[in-house]
Amino acid sequence: MVDFPEILTTSRFYLELKLDGSKDSVDGFFKGCSGFQVDREVIEICEVTPQLWGKQGQTPGRMVRTKIPGYTTCSNLTLRRGLTISMTLWNWLLKVQEGNWSSQRRDGALVVYNQSAQEQFRFEFQRAWPMSYKISDLDVTTGEHNIEEIEMAVEHLKRVEVKAQL
Repeated sequence: MVDFPEILTTSRFYLELKLDGSKDSVDGFFKGCSGFQVDREVIEICEVTPQLWGKQGQTPGRMVRTKIPGYTTCSNLTLRRGLTISMTLWNWLLKVQEGNWSSQRRDGALVVYNQSAQEQFRFEFQRAWPMSYKISDLDVTTGEHNIEEIEMAVEHLKRVEVKAQL
């Protein structure tokens, strides 16, 4: 089992980020994620058919409107965690900022575990890259944890069924 920060053990679950091709076994543990949303555009097609219509049923050319599925879009994923000393996410963002974004697109998974370290939920994503990085305001006078946040653009998102563990 991988050691993880104490801040996450006080939660009922923890979220793990795994990026394909990473040298680390785990790229980050997080306390929250938003953006799990997949939408499909609707394309409306209007056509005139040879059907008869009208009051007497004698008028040819009935108009029919059909809705068909269009492109699928995924929301950006925003991951939040307590500030750590890890440079993994910052270095990934830096490589994108240096103009090397196409080679930095990564596939990976977000996995939710319970406190018994059993996988409960998995989303796999494709061709993600970091688009923003943010740290909450640093204030030593409060007792609050500082939060690190990274937003990733994601091209494809798929929920994967988790097999029951014995």
